Amino acid sequence: MNGQYYANLLAQAREAVVQKRRGKLSRGMLFLQDNAYVHTARVSRQALKDTGFSEIDHPPYSPDLAPSDYFLFSNLKKELRGHRFVDDNQMKMAVKSHFDGKEKEYFLGGMKALYTRCEKCISLEGDYIEK
Repeated sequence: MNGQYYANLLAQAREAVVQKRRGKLSRGMLFLQDNAYVHTARVSRQALKDTGFSEIDHPPYSPDLAPSDYFLFSNLKKELRGHRFVDDNQMKMAVKSHFDGKEKEYFLGGMKALYTRCEKCISLEGDYIEK
């Protein structure tokens, strides 16, 4: 992946928002991404401005503030614990089934938890939330 490819993905994301969430852009869209090179490349930065999304500053990495760590993968591991897969395809299908079976409220709940976790992290002055 390079900056131009990512810029094209951002344009596609914007178009999907326009098509599926009418009026959402005018109310404001928050966008969170890390500081990977493809996200910080000049072409990517310009594409993000062109989308009209407002970027949220990404905090330094913390498993307490990474939705993939505290929410997505921890729940996936709980569901798949104890399962034995005969091959990679069977495992991929189980992961796909896990996420396909979730309603949008499930994912929204994980993102809403980010706000609370950020507040807690600030009150702990950056110390880990879960010890």
